Amino acid sequence: MSAVLSSAPAQTSVRPQVDGFHLVIDALKLNGINTIFGLPGIPITDLTRMAQAEGMRVISFRHEQHAGNAAAAAGFLTQKPGICLTVSAPGFLNGLTALANATTNCFPMILISGSSEREIVDLQQGDYEEMDQLAIAKTLCKAAYRVLHAQDIGVGIARAIRAALSGRPGGVYLDLPAKLFAQTMDAAAGKASLIKVVDPAPRQIPAPDAVQRALALLKGAKRPLIVLGKGAAYARADADVRALVERSGIPYLPMSMAKGLLPDNHEQSASAARSYVLEQADVVMLVGARLNWLLSHGKGKTWGAPNPKQFIQIDIAPTEIDSNVAIAAPLIGDIGSCVAALLAGMGANWAKPAAEWTDSIAERKDKNLSKMAATLALNPSPMNFHSALGAIREVVKARPDAIVVNEGANTLDFTRSIVDMYEPRKRLDVGTWGIMGIGMGFAVAAAVTTGKPVIAIEGDSAFGFSGMEVETICRYNLPVCVIVFNNNGVYRGTDINASGGADVAPTVFVKGARYDKMMEAFGGVGVNATTPKELTLALNEAIASGRPTLINAVIDETAGTESGRITSLNPQSAAKKK
Repeated sequence: MSAVLSSAPAQTSVRPQVDGFHLVIDALKLNGINTIFGLPGIPITDLTRMAQAEGMRVISFRHEQHAGNAAAAAGFLTQKPGICLTVSAPGFLNGLTALANATTNCFPMILISGSSEREIVDLQQGDYEEMDQLAIAKTLCKAAYRVLHAQDIGVGIARAIRAALSGRPGGVYLDLPAKLFAQTMDAAAGKASLIKVVDPAPRQIPAPDAVQRALALLKGAKRPLIVLGKGAAYARADADVRALVERSGIPYLPMSMAKGLLPDNHEQSASAARSYVLEQADVVMLVGARLNWLLSHGKGKTWGAPNPKQFIQIDIAPTEIDSNVAIAAPLIGDIGSCVAALLAGMGANWAKPAAEWTDSIAERKDKNLSKMAATLALNPSPMNFHSALGAIREVVKARPDAIVVNEGANTLDFTRSIVDMYEPRKRLDVGTWGIMGIGMGFAVAAAVTTGKPVIAIEGDSAFGFSGMEVETICRYNLPVCVIVFNNNGVYRGTDINASGGADVAPTVFVKGARYDKMMEAFGGVGVNATTPKELTLALNEAIASGRPTLINAVIDETAGTESGRITSLNPQSAAKKK
């Protein structure tokens, strides 16, 4: 009996597939983005796991707002969009505060949130954490996009990157519905669909006639002043900015996050005579700075009103010009190109300001610096803001590479004027909105993106917004030293309940709180410092060790003043002081 031979079934080749998870990861990596700040949960938990497995660094926070703040600071420090990844609805809303703040401060950031399915959201059928996130985000950021199909992930991320970086940088929202991640497509087609963004922030060259107009105005000035904003720091045109200041001989005033573009002890720095130069200058050149509330809108008593002033403004956004006062010489373009054009137009024989102007500034600087030195030399017990910051000032001088993060009311104001900076982009603070809560997010981002030691100088009230993130700092073993200026309350710890009731006043915290114990609870180093010597020792040890450290700096509870130096924004307090 002969055997019957049956032929084997033909083998069908199966083409490899790729899913939405990996397309998102590959699109980010293709564009040089290798770090995600976020908080896992439905529907993006698997995305965080896969991103980590694919070699990305995923820094997981305890609250989305702080992850968003970290992404924003990372954007400022790297000139790449920082990525914040959140869950839907409440998680998205938590991240939205940071997104809006990033947009206001011109920090490039992308908030990526998982979301409910469109067909359910649009009919309002009550899906898990149902919310029309795209509609909400649009009003608070530069741009907002939603991706519904896997083949569009590359385009969506490319558009988000370009929107975040081009022109005036800012925040972008990217909405990724849950079922997008599970979609699959041919792997080769998926790879081909990804886009590497080319020149996302192209140079914008200023018009030659605008350059000449600005130079002519500067040349005719008797009392010129340069104001450097954080836009100048972001631009990374450090050498040209310094050359412009030094070749022109014009005194300069750095806004807080521009400190260090030139060392704060530079002879042309007018910081110690701020009120005088703002009032007396006749021509002011704004470099990456806006005439918003931080500069009294360019109006009023601060500027010596009604004394006439003329402004030159370098900005990449033409709509910013004339936003508060008339700008006599707008210079539209990116800061690097504008500053380079000014330098080229100045030539080698530029006439520096008259000695009458520079000598008058130097005289006031010397007087104010002498008064400050005398105040810093005091050693009251308990410490006050000046004596504590005097100790920190010397440590930062010895370690100019350390990054200072700063928030609070009095803690912010005093630190800005006492602690000098010597290198660019080494100071991160509350920025344009003056909001609290950026501290731990900014500190984490600074440590992760630079690897440098970070000193977070926090008011006790400000620290309360993000204090739980000390666990995050410990979990990733980051070289962050948090210094909490503890004076038992908001502004100070001495307010009383006017009703005579049992509750403490709204501005008063638990007396004698030991914030250092929080860091110890998560395995970090906690120190309770009551003198400048103890503070100096603890801070030096923290920097040397690189270990997560929190110093509870005990400050005289009577030392603070309400709202720092912006009491006029609190109507009731302003009325009391009139």
